Amino acid sequence: MVLLERVKATEKTVRMIESDNVVAFETDRKTTKEEIAKEVESLFNVKVAGVRTITRNNKKIAYVKLTKDYVAADIASKLGIL
Repeated sequence: MVLLERVKATEKTVRMIESDNVVAFETDRKTTKEEIAKEVESLFNVKVAGVRTITRNNKKIAYVKLTKDYVAADIASKLGIL
């Protein structure tokens, strides 16, 4: 089951990737933080330090912070953001 609908690629999210080691995804409103963390860990083989969410326009935006062992820029480059 794919929970992550798409990656957010804005100036703000690119800055967060580079400075805060955070990647932003758009998900369904009903998706929980735990489900988002498990999905990111299984898709990209990384460890998630935390997930913050915000609901806007009937979509949930999840900001996924990775542990220091992993670099968010690597995921962003795989997804074609950087």
